[in-house]
Amino acid sequence: MRTAGNLWTRKHLLGMAGLSKEEIATLLDTAVSLREVNRREIKKVPTLRGKTIINLFFENSTRTRTSFELAGKRMSADVINMSVASSSVQKGETLLDTLANLQAMNPDVVVMRHPESGVLQFLANHLNTALVNAGDGRHEHPTQGLLDILTIQDHLPLLERDSFSGLVVAICGDVLHSRVARSNALGLKSLGAEVRFVGPSTLMPNQAEEAFGVTVHHRLEEGLAGAHVVMMLRLQNERMNSPYLPSVREYAEFWGLTRNRLRLADPKAIVMHPGPINRGVEISSEVVDDPDRSVILEQVANGLAVRMAVLYLLCGSGVRR
Repeated sequence: MRTAGNLWTRKHLLGMAGLSKEEIATLLDTAVSLREVNRREIKKVPTLRGKTIINLFFENSTRTRTSFELAGKRMSADVINMSVASSSVQKGETLLDTLANLQAMNPDVVVMRHPESGVLQFLANHLNTALVNAGDGRHEHPTQGLLDILTIQDHLPLLERDSFSGLVVAICGDVLHSRVARSNALGLKSLGAEVRFVGPSTLMPNQAEEAFGVTVHHRLEEGLAGAHVVMMLRLQNERMNSPYLPSVREYAEFWGLTRNRLRLADPKAIVMHPGPINRGVEISSEVVDDPDRSVILEQVANGLAVRMAVLYLLCGSGVRR
């Protein structure tokens, strides 16, 4: 398998922050090399035989948890999905003690999602086991950022571009609560893309321009103008502890992506969404199901390849130690 494994020396994948262009390229090149495994009739290789992966999700997940499980199993690793509801955390054990006990069993990688921002960095400071951030609070979701970048990379020729330089990406909706927006902004900016955060002022992080090097737009039409990539985000109601909007109906009227609004973007613009999708709220069904513009299911497929690549590299395959 063709990889640039000698460029990957990190023990953990905690976020896009700090990843170099070369490290991103290593991850994406490895994902492209592994992608063909998922297209075979027999979708299994012995790459990680004898390795153990633990998935520990403290928040609900469909795509991320399933793809990490499939990623490990398709490379022949032993994959353990822990039920948080029946874990000792529910009995009062600290998270650090829980992870320390798991580490004592010598897993190779722990994949974790948690509602608290920064918790993976805290654990990485105290543990030796390789950790993958599958989403921590509002902070980051690095594998989603990587799969989105891979999907955009696949479509660069169709967008009549040969690099990310000058590419305009509009990330629209509930940016405030979105770890996906943060990971994408950090990764895309490092590759030379122009990133716009587009959304109501109540759903925009403070000082986003300075923090992420993006431009901020508070009108959807303005943010979409000429964009090559349109990434829509759902309203994360589970993270809202106070009213941010008059109503969902009004949000859909002013901020929902319709076919007419999409015409403001570049004529060949692609439409992305990290899921889950709320049809008729942040995006219309006619856009979701448009075979010429929507690449949402391609994102899901690339997510599996990216997570295979992450596990492959973190398990030490081809890594210079």
